[in-house]
Amino acid sequence: MSVRQPDFDVVVIGGGPAGLSAATELRRLGVKKVMVIDRESEAGGIPRHCFHPGFGLRDLHRSMSGPRYGEELVRRARRAGVELALSTTVTDVSEVGRVSVTSRSGITQFDARSILLATGARERPRSARLVPGDRAPGVFTTGQLQQWVYLKKLAVGATALIVGAEHVSFSAMLTLRHAGVTTVALTTELDRHQSVALAPLFARMVVGVPVWTNQRVVEISGRGRVSSVLLQDVRTGATRRVNVDTVVFTGDWIPDQELARRLTMDINAGTSGPSTDLGGRTSLAPFYAAGNLVHPVETADVAALRARDIARHLAHDLDRGGRSNETALNVVVEKPLTWVWPNRIDHSSRTVNLAMRIGDFDSRKGLVLRQGGLILGRAKVGVVKANRSMSVQFTLRSGIDQDGGSLTVALEG
Repeated sequence: MSVRQPDFDVVVIGGGPAGLSAATELRRLGVKKVMVIDRESEAGGIPRHCFHPGFGLRDLHRSMSGPRYGEELVRRARRAGVELALSTTVTDVSEVGRVSVTSRSGITQFDARSILLATGARERPRSARLVPGDRAPGVFTTGQLQQWVYLKKLAVGATALIVGAEHVSFSAMLTLRHAGVTTVALTTELDRHQSVALAPLFARMVVGVPVWTNQRVVEISGRGRVSSVLLQDVRTGATRRVNVDTVVFTGDWIPDQELARRLTMDINAGTSGPSTDLGGRTSLAPFYAAGNLVHPVETADVAALRARDIARHLAHDLDRGGRSNETALNVVVEKPLTWVWPNRIDHSSRTVNLAMRIGDFDSRKGLVLRQGGLILGRAKVGVVKANRSMSVQFTLRSGIDQDGGSLTVALEG
């Protein structure tokens, strides 16, 4: 009985910055047959919806708009010889590397030596945040808003309230301004914003938008259209009603992990994406994962750079004929930390590089990595800011016990 030969060395599912950058790097490293599958008619991912500058600073060493950045990543992938399958939806993946897709051409299957999941992340909509009130039109996430404004050229509303005060919230503010919508305020339940230091000053002095802190949305009202939002002060319980016809929910990211959950691969409780090591290796060969699927959510250029690194590990594994026997241990966090990546570490590691995120502000400057009661290493951090990632390196004082159970990262001080 003949064995079917793989159609591709690597199939990448997701054509955003991580997927395109990984595919381009795989081709640069000599991997012969690489295909990127994306359900959109154009590759490039979320940056295609973001018309403000600042994309590409870390990976391409220049500042460009989101659409220009996406176009450049697509151009580099095509020039490297990556095959792009657009307007194509992955309907199923099997544990032996078979990918089923549907497109205008019908239903097709591909066999791959390895599959790289790079499906990204999305913001939780109102329904997932359990915000009560009327179900009136006029409620968006940032992604929906940007598609309406930049891609579909649809009218949004007249006055808006933005729920959130992190990076993406200020991006939503600029999108609303582009659409001619007056933003009343950005709101956050925390006691300060979570973006770069000068963002609120720019919002207030240049755009005329204040940031209201310690405010929780407790009700949205409106019949034929959103008409008002009820806010509650988280400290005093006092409420006030704000008259707007548009509400934009920002942040609160969740990975697009539906394909991963269909498989018997480990899902990390903190990120809600696949558990992976630094090389993007999931618990299930031949699957790898990269980008904001595994660390929700980093900027596009950070996701692209980390995906390049994962591509190098993947190419190395292909050269060796597959992955070796793994002895990776899980990494978990203690609150107020919310997630850590990578969340699987080989027991032979002596230096551990971790990215992590925290859900609130904290005055402590120390981090500890321990296994059970044994402290393996300590590290210092700068300002611990909510909804912002930290990159930390631990130099281990003692070795990791292969049979000692999972590792824990916690704040201390």
